[in-house]
Amino acid sequence: MDRDGTINREVDYLSDPADFEFLPGAIEALRALQAAGFALVVVTNQSGIARGLFDEDTLHRIHGRMTDELSKEGVEIDWIGYCPHHHGLESPLPELASFQADCSCRKPRPGLLLLAAADLGIDLARSFCVGDSLRDLEAGEELHVPGLLVRTGKGAAQEAIARAEGRDVRVVDDLGAAARYILGL
Repeated sequence: MDRDGTINREVDYLSDPADFEFLPGAIEALRALQAAGFALVVVTNQSGIARGLFDEDTLHRIHGRMTDELSKEGVEIDWIGYCPHHHGLESPLPELASFQADCSCRKPRPGLLLLAAADLGIDLARSFCVGDSLRDLEAGEELHVPGLLVRTGKGAAQEAIARAEGRDVRVVDDLGAAARYILGL
């Protein structure tokens, strides 16, 4: 699943762990999915690194805050993957040049999903992609993984784009509704 706008409130280029805030019902949804035996995998594009807005250490602190808060609630994230790249972005800072490379990990490419599946032995045929962006779902579509677009974060605007393009996208209100759909509730 995606992070920003799906699990936590959407903040443009979240760069301070203190600004991380779970969306209502997200912790309960993650707990329900975990209890049902689903691996909890977070896959997130973080082009703020390529843009020089924050560094990987800051991102690790943000993820640390997320996992610490979840752990207190009895929820463990099984795998977190992030793409720090933004192909085609030009930066005047030479130390950021490697982050402008083309890659297979930036959604909608499925590289991080494939890596998570390999690391955890996940059966993609029994998996779902959940996110607030069409690119989140497109990463799964390439692997024949069904997707659920949440209306939180950028999801409502993305739903309008999908409808205008005539795309068949399953849409739910939030991560809680996604969990209920996945669990057949």
